[in-house]
Amino acid sequence: MDRIIIGSDHAGFSLKEKLKVYLKKNGYAVTDLGTYSKERCDYPEFAFGVAGRVSSGKFKRGILICKSGIGNSIVANRFRGVRAALCYNIKAARLSREHNDSNILVLGSGFVSQRSAVAILRTWLHTDFQGGRHKRRLELIKKLEEKIRRDTPH
Repeated sequence: MDRIIIGSDHAGFSLKEKLKVYLKKNGYAVTDLGTYSKERCDYPEFAFGVAGRVSSGKFKRGILICKSGIGNSIVANRFRGVRAALCYNIKAARLSREHNDSNILVLGSGFVSQRSAVAILRTWLHTDFQGGRHKRRLELIKKLEEKIRRDTPH
């Protein structure tokens, strides 16, 4: 059974709950890091939890949801090896997998309907990385990550 980790803030809570149902119906073991209600909370905590577990290899893929998706993307992409893709449509989801091998799908609940979010998620889950010239570019990103970590004072 494939495993996936998911998290959202209050603005993404309802959509997260709907996507969990879809994932479970399709054979995924879902780990939910919260939030667990519509009570106002801070998205960075959830983005940190999901991205940290993907970065460490505990999970191959994750999903983050907030109002716009922008904040979650910013937080998640600070982690080594995370390629979080904010997708508002099916084409972006497909390309994020084919070209960028994205490992975290980020959704903005204020920009996608429940129906389109399911279609985006389905596409993202079932699209493979193309490799080839795209693999070379991902290797370049890894080298740049290492250079930034090496050259940035702590």
